[in-house]
Amino acid sequence: MQVTRRRRKPMGEMNVVPYIDVMLVLLVIFMITAPLLTQGVKVELPKIDSEAVEQVPEEPLVITVDRDGVSYLTTGIGEPHPLTPEEIAAKVKAHRQVTPKAPVYLRGDQDARYGTVVRVMDQLQKAGLEGIGLLTETPEDAKAQ
Repeated sequence: MQVTRRRRKPMGEMNVVPYIDVMLVLLVIFMITAPLLTQGVKVELPKIDSEAVEQVPEEPLVITVDRDGVSYLTTGIGEPHPLTPEEIAAKVKAHRQVTPKAPVYLRGDQDARYGTVVRVMDQLQKAGLEGIGLLTETPEDAKAQ
């Protein structure tokens, strides 16, 4: 007795199920690690009721004064390093020559000394900066954290 084997035609379609599984695993990994990648200095912003500021397309410069009075400058790339108010003013002035419309925001911890924050603002004014945004949190934002 002779056994006849059928030859199967090659499939012309690609099986995408394994690729979808890999993409879902990558999506979960990125969703878990993305919140851990935020860089910055931990400060407790004052809580006030106010209107939100409209977003500007340029990357903002963020100056942070923590509760110990140490000042930091964040430009969106790299980690913040402690700087003196004079160094911050020089870096902001240089950055504004390249991108003059980039907004400058000041984040001051609510427990920071008032004089330290004013000294940073004074150095920025001496560097020729006219508008500085002060960052705060609304009471609802504070409750969500």
